[in-house]
Amino acid sequence: MNRGVFFLLIVSLVFPHWGQGQKDTLKKIKVACVGNSITYGARVHNRTMNSYPAQLQNLLGNDYQVKNFGVSGTTLLKRGDRPYWETEAYKNALAFVPDIVFIKLGTNDSKSQNRVYLNEMKKDYEELIGSFKAKNQDTRIILLLPVPAFTQDSTSIYDPVIKQSIIPKIQEVAYTTESEVIDLYQLFVDRADLLPDKIHPSDLGAAVIAQRLYECLVRRPGDKDVDLGEDKRIEALSETNFYGYRLLQFKFKGHEAKLALPKRPAKGLPWVLRARFWGHEPQTDIALLERGFHIAYCDVSELFGNREAVGRWNSFHALMTGKGLSQKVVIEAMSRGGLIAYNWAAQNADKVACIYADAPVLTGKSWPGGKGTGTGSAKDWEKFKLAHGVTDDGGGEYFEGDPMAKIKKIAQGGYPILHVCGETDKVVPIVENTIPFAKGIEGNGGTIETIYKPENGHHPHSLPNPTPILNFILRATGQKINFATVPAPSAEYRSAAGWTNGKDWWAQAADIDSICAKGKKADLLLVGNSITQGFGGTRPHVTHRPGKEAADLYFSGYNWINAGISGDRTQNVLWRLLHGAYEKAGPKVVVLTVGVNNFPFESSNEIAQGIRRVVEVAERKFPDSRILLFGPLVTGIEPDSPQRKKYNEMQRAIDSLGEDPRVSYHEIAHLFLDGQGKLDARLFSSDGIHLKPEGYKVWAAYIKQQIGK
Repeated sequence: MNRGVFFLLIVSLVFPHWGQGQKDTLKKIKVACVGNSITYGARVHNRTMNSYPAQLQNLLGNDYQVKNFGVSGTTLLKRGDRPYWETEAYKNALAFVPDIVFIKLGTNDSKSQNRVYLNEMKKDYEELIGSFKAKNQDTRIILLLPVPAFTQDSTSIYDPVIKQSIIPKIQEVAYTTESEVIDLYQLFVDRADLLPDKIHPSDLGAAVIAQRLYECLVRRPGDKDVDLGEDKRIEALSETNFYGYRLLQFKFKGHEAKLALPKRPAKGLPWVLRARFWGHEPQTDIALLERGFHIAYCDVSELFGNREAVGRWNSFHALMTGKGLSQKVVIEAMSRGGLIAYNWAAQNADKVACIYADAPVLTGKSWPGGKGTGTGSAKDWEKFKLAHGVTDDGGGEYFEGDPMAKIKKIAQGGYPILHVCGETDKVVPIVENTIPFAKGIEGNGGTIETIYKPENGHHPHSLPNPTPILNFILRATGQKINFATVPAPSAEYRSAAGWTNGKDWWAQAADIDSICAKGKKADLLLVGNSITQGFGGTRPHVTHRPGKEAADLYFSGYNWINAGISGDRTQNVLWRLLHGAYEKAGPKVVVLTVGVNNFPFESSNEIAQGIRRVVEVAERKFPDSRILLFGPLVTGIEPDSPQRKKYNEMQRAIDSLGEDPRVSYHEIAHLFLDGQGKLDARLFSSDGIHLKPEGYKVWAAYIKQQIGK
């Protein structure tokens, strides 16, 4: 094999996404972002750098060419008041002959003057897709559902029309054209703060979209899909549309069964086995379908998780895995589905990837028995007793068919568990179900997370934005992208950042590059977020300097550079190190303090991976420097607060920094705590994150001590 062919073979193995719809794998993959003002970047500060197509380009890097073909005010409808079809951008998008097309249209079609033509939307959308396919039959088409509108004017852009009419039509088009679809609506449904004018995403909102599109493009697909084919165990096979996806409905051993198929199956063919109430609050299932999961259902509805139900699921699991789905399955249990979910998991721990249970029934005494504070159901109670062979009410003991009776065995299974429950649930009270169950799981060494929804009864189930549930499942199945390790510029632009009015993240990054590139060797380079930024220094557009006195006191005589930027996460620092001019400063000592802004978005292990990646890049960028790593400074006012617990977990996760003797790790929480383990109020602000002037003095004194070693 000649060297050129061998190189191309290696590239195709390492970068399997290369070659999507293009003949030459060495050419850039062309991505067209077609849409309206949201795609264009209206209301986004510095839209050239911060519109979601621009942010997507920065995430994807040089293997891709992303172009923005958004035009404000445009409609998908040909007879709309401003059709996208008539724009120069549309002609340019076709001429671009893209390999991938993201289409985000529909918002303006909800206006009163355009609604009268909504019955033509399906035809017009199919024609738009066809116009790109005519240029390149292999073009990958991805439809973006509109974001919600929080406006109240029913004559203008109007959310009820978007949700109830336009989105279903787009999902139907996705089904009929076999196009992919991404639900942006659910990502913003609880984030009105990211749409400051109630219609257009802010800079940070655009970042949410860019990350979702990035995730879609880089996710590695599986090499095959499930084919039910000719199988005598499957009867009455039919197909229908499930929110834009193919839904196969059939009989398995005489019982109702379903399988929803993703457009691009994920590597390893992960899948979900849903217990009860198919299609109810489907947002998690839809999000998983987008990411390549299959969603399956096998009816055991009247068996209340008894032995017959477990046996039926055993057979169904064998059927699905025999068709190629992964051996380990995600169990999704809603309400009474908790009975079958945990009874099956107790016998099949090696087949369970994780369990997501929503207001789950964990003991028949609570529901349907109603023997505690719950309402119960007399009719279902008799069915429950019949299904489990119970002849009396069981006194104070749990029944054999109760998951509560199997806590030790479930905990020993070792799979992660998530419960989402309403705090005021009167049907399946948490005090009789999830609370004692979670205590028992943890007491027996198991892992369980809980999300309790205040002022929420048994309904509604799930979460409007299922991202916390989704991330739990993606982590458990090894499918989650760790954005803490993906270099990306920030889209920060806010008055609270401590910057001169009108200056954004890009301006701050440019200021730092300018200072580093001046050529004078630095004694000290401080790299981090707002806590580092607070030292002040010579940056012209930093206005908040609570650490200035400490810097004047302890860094006097040193040539030091402040490279802290408010809001930065590990991925933003990675970007700056890779694309900035920091190495030109030739620092003797580099201080890295980053990670706390990742807390709301990534797990402790994911943050630790991001920090380790920052260190790896710093080692290459500063070959002659000593590197002092602090990670994030201690956070969380109380020692048992969620912030502190995550901080402690993350610190433990930074178990190794490699063998480079130039790098040292400094965990200095003890310097900032009082005698009870709380953050010292003299040193920290009330948010439990930012330092007061006296806190800066403690930290600066420690840094100076290390410089002198």
